[in-house]
Amino acid sequence: MPRRIEIYDTTLRDGAQGARVKFSAEDQLRVVKALDNFGIQYIEGGQPGSNPKAVELFERARDLDLKHAKMCAFGSTRYAKSAVEDDENIKALLSAGTEIVTIFAKSSITQVTEVLRIPLDENLLIIEESVAYLKSQKRRVFLDGEHFFDGYFEDSSYALAAMEAGRRAGAEIVIPCDTNGGRLPWEIAEAVRALQKKLPGTPIGIHTHNDCGCGVANSLQAVLEGAVQVQGTINGYGERTGNANLCTIIPAIQLKMGLEVVTPDQLRGLTHLSNLVAELANINPREFDAFVGRDSFTHKGGMHADAVRKLKSSYEHIDPSLVGNLTTIPVSEVSGRSSLLQKAEELGITLDRDRPETRAILQKVKDLESQGYEFEGADASLELLIRRGTGACPKFFTLDGFHVSITGRDADHPPLSEATVKLFLPDGRRIHTAAEGHGPVDALDKALRKSLEETYPELKHLVLEDYKVRILDSQSATRAKTRVLIESRSGADTWYTVGVSENIIAASCEALVDSIEYLLVQSQVAKSAVPRVASPVH
Repeated sequence: MPRRIEIYDTTLRDGAQGARVKFSAEDQLRVVKALDNFGIQYIEGGQPGSNPKAVELFERARDLDLKHAKMCAFGSTRYAKSAVEDDENIKALLSAGTEIVTIFAKSSITQVTEVLRIPLDENLLIIEESVAYLKSQKRRVFLDGEHFFDGYFEDSSYALAAMEAGRRAGAEIVIPCDTNGGRLPWEIAEAVRALQKKLPGTPIGIHTHNDCGCGVANSLQAVLEGAVQVQGTINGYGERTGNANLCTIIPAIQLKMGLEVVTPDQLRGLTHLSNLVAELANINPREFDAFVGRDSFTHKGGMHADAVRKLKSSYEHIDPSLVGNLTTIPVSEVSGRSSLLQKAEELGITLDRDRPETRAILQKVKDLESQGYEFEGADASLELLIRRGTGACPKFFTLDGFHVSITGRDADHPPLSEATVKLFLPDGRRIHTAAEGHGPVDALDKALRKSLEETYPELKHLVLEDYKVRILDSQSATRAKTRVLIESRSGADTWYTVGVSENIIAASCEALVDSIEYLLVQSQVAKSAVPRVASPVH
């Protein structure tokens, strides 16, 4: 049996200290459930005495039927001027009602003398008394050695003595911390070896931060040296530059180092877990993140795409399905026919490499991207372009024109936006509709759907989820081209469409029309096969 590495997640405590990370009370519970479902062994819920939200989380978490994880309360050793049984922080830790309590202790001489401002021997006594008292209250105790690595290279004997004090009092595991994130892998290795020599047979963990960009590397180095527990956060969220990223560490340990962390089925949920936590934290997922990023297995260059089509391992270090991700071959200005063929294959469309329409579609993509279109992030618009180019896209409607007006009002009333659209349906009917909205794009969206919902009732479930605008040539000032990317949703399905124009409303309209047509195509596909209707590439 391979050595099993335990994962201790601190997303809801350390991760929540990230500058833009925001979890509501309900979000916290969803994160706990997701981490448990994934197979995380320990979930740090935060400091129960620090804020009401942490107290609420521990109270509500008691009612959760967790299958894999145990909740952990986190806090400091007793204060220097408090008796351990009367210490408010220790009382708060016990009030959380968790089986496991993680306490952090100063293990750096500088931290003890300059921050705590107490004698060195007193700090060791505080550590020992705090651990011993929590053990007497039937708690399992994990000891985080705060600033351990800095302390080790400052005075190794004292840093090791601090960890020894906690172990002597009954700490189940000692976790040296690179609190400032400034150490490098070979320094981690040296200090972990010394700790093992000082405390033979003691389980050792690792807790690193990413201030030198080495959070993951330092964690893996500690595991290589024998650490059995890794602490970190989903997506590497955390204060300053973040904590060690568990979404990189977990697959690296399991797939690269051959050590057991979670089951293969659980590992396949990693990309979903990463995206879910990002959504709950109100942070856009990083598309370039290792293993779980949208672009982790994206091959844009024509030669690379062709090689991956023939032999995936040419440019992929693992099978992306192992972590729940996908190979993506975007079609862009640097792509060749192989990219287009693979993309069409993903869409269930058969293209012949040497047929004129294949070359025409690829040329159209390149022409549009030279004008500022970006199909890498707008798969729905790309699919429509391919279907139109092969005659595999029915004409659901033809937009005959639109008009948007904004009526200014006084400071107490926001401007009123109204949009009018004219379009033709396949049966020849001409529809002329107007709608009001909170802004010009909202009004245009409502007018389009109002015109079409009677004929295509599935549009009633269409939601405009997100709207992004990018100025492509800012030197042109008010005449600059604008690229609009729209995220739309219907039920559980999400898709992206793009429009480009010197007129932001025209670009928005183009992306909106694509969004509507994409939903209608998918609805047709779900019912049957999309009929092949001749349509020029446009």
